[in-house]
Amino acid sequence: MKTLLTGGTVVSMDPAVGDLARGDVLIEDGVIVEVAERIDAPDAEVIDANDRIVMPGFVDNHRHAWQTAFRGIGADWTFAEWAAAMHGTVKPHYQPEDVYAGTLLGRLEALHSGVTTMLDWYHVAQTPQHEDAAVAALRDAPGRSIYCLGAGWGTPDPVDAAVRRVHADLAGEGLVTMAFGLRGPEATSMDTVARELKLAAELELRTSLHVDLVGGAVADLRAHGLLRETTTFVHGNGLSDDELRMLADAGSSLSISPDVELKMGFGWPMIGRALAAGLRPTLSIDDVPSVGGDMFSTMRTAFAVQRGLDGGLRSRDLLAFTTIDAATSCGLDARTGSLTPGKDADIILLRTDDLTVFPVTDPAATIVSAAHPGLVDTVLVAGNVVKRDGILVNVDLPVLRTRLLESRNRIAAAAGIPLDGTWLPQPEST
Repeated sequence: MKTLLTGGTVVSMDPAVGDLARGDVLIEDGVIVEVAERIDAPDAEVIDANDRIVMPGFVDNHRHAWQTAFRGIGADWTFAEWAAAMHGTVKPHYQPEDVYAGTLLGRLEALHSGVTTMLDWYHVAQTPQHEDAAVAALRDAPGRSIYCLGAGWGTPDPVDAAVRRVHADLAGEGLVTMAFGLRGPEATSMDTVARELKLAAELELRTSLHVDLVGGAVADLRAHGLLRETTTFVHGNGLSDDELRMLADAGSSLSISPDVELKMGFGWPMIGRALAAGLRPTLSIDDVPSVGGDMFSTMRTAFAVQRGLDGGLRSRDLLAFTTIDAATSCGLDARTGSLTPGKDADIILLRTDDLTVFPVTDPAATIVSAAHPGLVDTVLVAGNVVKRDGILVNVDLPVLRTRLLESRNRIAAAAGIPLDGTWLPQPEST
């Protein structure tokens, strides 16, 4: 099967391909086979990309999709209040069907806004049925997803058996793959970290690890020989410049969630310091009870803050952080993250005739400074069209919306929390 995207403005994120003011992209059997100014493919299905930017889909390498039902409820919360609310009060009332509904709608939201690849950092960790519900939701959403299975918040219990069980189900080259969410030295013993890294290596799983406000964690890991190029460190606002250089030397990745970090009191996002240390930072959403779920607003926050701090960041840097650099952090840069012949066709088309961005002079600058989810006209994952003319394909949103609302209302009632914006969780309840 062949598909030809024709007449768009191509932002490839591949220096060897470059950008094209007017270009075509030819896809065959789900793979990009050619990017050029004009391609003759009379036997291909044609998608008209006139008045569209054609670019690689975004890669979000850190999102907790199970929390989607409580969107916006924590906009005013600190980190301690969020932890008390979501993990201390709300999570105990989650049933497997609630995990499924939140994860599915969260993944569809990401697709709707142009995120073709998403790592779902799962820390509900209650029963195998909860885990299976999250995996089923990711499979039912037509995106490229990574199920990152981690231990429950604050639990010392081993998750080795759960990781092995889910890995046996997800092993292979499908659109849904797996990663291992580590607890790290801030939450558990160094022996546990070493054991979990050993299991990850045995199963050939990449790992992800939250390091928030306390410095010294990376230095401790290096002292114990536990830094890996296959680990993505999330947040890291408390890391020293020396620790950032340790990550760079080890080949590790850094995922920054600028909106959450600023609003919850983590400190300034680490973009400039990471670059100075030799790291290529990536950007992620984190959780939608606190912030918006699209990469456009995330890029804009990161860009404005770092420009305000040192003035050194360029708009194209942000596109790299959210496409090819993020794909690299997930071990998927050979498959996605740029419009490169031989890679899977994970592609989004953004409208350029919308008055919020018209006229487009510099496509990369426009995407970062002014674009928004309403411009995402078409989304392809592995060559399959999953959003067309601004509408997700083969998704019954009314039914899914009803299901998510029922889930939210049931959990809120069971937890005894109001949904009128007056709830202020107490950190001591964790």
